[in-house]
Amino acid sequence: MTVLAGDWLYMRSFAVALGEKNFEVLNTLIDITQKMVEGELLQLTLLGKSEITEEQLLDIVERKTAYFFAGCTKLPALTAGMNHGSADRLAEVGKGLGMAFQLVDDLLDLTSTKAVLGKPVASDLKEGKMTLPVLFAIRHGGPEDTVKVQKVLDERDFRSVDQAEILSLVERSDALNRTRSLAY
Repeated sequence: MTVLAGDWLYMRSFAVALGEKNFEVLNTLIDITQKMVEGELLQLTLLGKSEITEEQLLDIVERKTAYFFAGCTKLPALTAGMNHGSADRLAEVGKGLGMAFQLVDDLLDLTSTKAVLGKPVASDLKEGKMTLPVLFAIRHGGPEDTVKVQKVLDERDFRSVDQAEILSLVERSDALNRTRSLAY
């Protein structure tokens, strides 16, 4: 129900932009939507794979989250009548915020608690999603660590591998600091 309500509101924004004949807003909405869908499709093609590059992961983050934040900062500027240069600069700020937001979210998925997150710790791995902290951790570790992470990605659970083992792998590597440095 929540997703449908969000879809309805999103489509209403298209209708309002069209009704106002504000094609710059409409074009921005279309661009954001295309990038988000491309990011989701890319993530789906890489779901369950530990053999993924840092560039691929950053591309997913950029398309799925950063461009959304860019739109959230650009659209108000356009509707307020700001010039395109200023609106584009705000979009760049939003894009940076979006990248930072997602990387911090990936860190919290591995370092926080269920009570804080509102979802189980390491839920990205249980959904088959690789994240930068896990990628950095397996690069720091040995081949056996990659096998363990791949097993979790395959099973979509921590049946064969203890969750604490994966969290320990992330903590004892420099993965958290490397990801944090990209976020800030």
